[in-house]
Amino acid sequence: MIEVQPKIVDLFCGCGGFALGAHQAGLAPVASFDVDPILTSSVATNFPKTKLALADLGAVTGHDIEIAVGGQVDGILGGPPCQGFSAIGHRREDDPRRDLLGHYFRLVNELRPAFFVMENVAGLGYSDALPILNKAIGLLDGAYELVGPIVLDAADFGAATRRPRLFVIGTDRRRCDALSLTDILAAKTEPTTVADAIADLSSARYVEDDRDGFDIWEAAMDVELSPYARRLATEDRRSTGHRRTAHTEKVVERFRTVAPGTVDKVGRHPRLAWDGQCPTLRAGTGKDKGSFQAVRPLHPEEPRVITVREGARLQGFPDSFKFHPTTWHSFRMIGNSVSPVIARVVLQKIHERLDIDGKRQIAAE
Repeated sequence: MIEVQPKIVDLFCGCGGFALGAHQAGLAPVASFDVDPILTSSVATNFPKTKLALADLGAVTGHDIEIAVGGQVDGILGGPPCQGFSAIGHRREDDPRRDLLGHYFRLVNELRPAFFVMENVAGLGYSDALPILNKAIGLLDGAYELVGPIVLDAADFGAATRRPRLFVIGTDRRRCDALSLTDILAAKTEPTTVADAIADLSSARYVEDDRDGFDIWEAAMDVELSPYARRLATEDRRSTGHRRTAHTEKVVERFRTVAPGTVDKVGRHPRLAWDGQCPTLRAGTGKDKGSFQAVRPLHPEEPRVITVREGARLQGFPDSFKFHPTTWHSFRMIGNSVSPVIARVVLQKIHERLDIDGKRQIAAE
């Protein structure tokens, strides 16, 4: 018996956090769609077999996607841009990014996959935004068994960062057995600590910059790894994106006074505690929104903000994953991403139940 690989599509794919979790769950996307050429620049590097389409999903049709994947779509992933619903943003009703939520569900309705998983900020469930979500879900006209909207925190499923996000999961009983919230919550586990995630990276030493501009680092082979870090570390203990930010001496001295678990009063940087979890890592803005850098947490001991690789570890990305040669774009990628940790958990539960019209298993010749 051989397994037929379902055709999975990743909408609003960004750098590929959702896709990474899908790969780990055995549901690798065959095509990814997004409009941002910088945030998606990591897709070709990390997922060379995935077809990437740079496109405005407000103008893409279901037929366009079927052509891209070469047939019927079996599953849709997606995190439509969340800034228009974020609790820390302006939540303007005229923010055009809000419209993309409706386009996500429009495409689900046009394609009618066996399942879909939509992720967004928890603020989408607030009273002023919930009618927008309900209207978008209404486009499906009751065709799916739904779980959610429900807020799930990646830390409850083993990530080292608190990241509460709203999920809506839909399954078509004809091709996927129903999933319940109980099924998902059964996968809860103890949160990973900051120490478990990044302590070993303190031993990393700079090696060189590669030809693409990535800084390469090598951690000491004799440093013991936590089970979490062991799953993410490369065999040769090399990684990219660990260059420290050069702070002024005045800033360094100020950072030295910030105690673990407290917040820098000037820059509002939270200092991580070794035995705690990282607060939600946030994305900065692109050039169209002013090129603002999101506040990054401080390292638990060193007087500096965390590096890209430390942020990636906290979010659940393996050390083999490359983001962008620049720190700013890399943190935009991480801050915008779905944690691969929770993506894997949810999609594993779906994969266990998936049966594409009874064709998932076919006899080997």
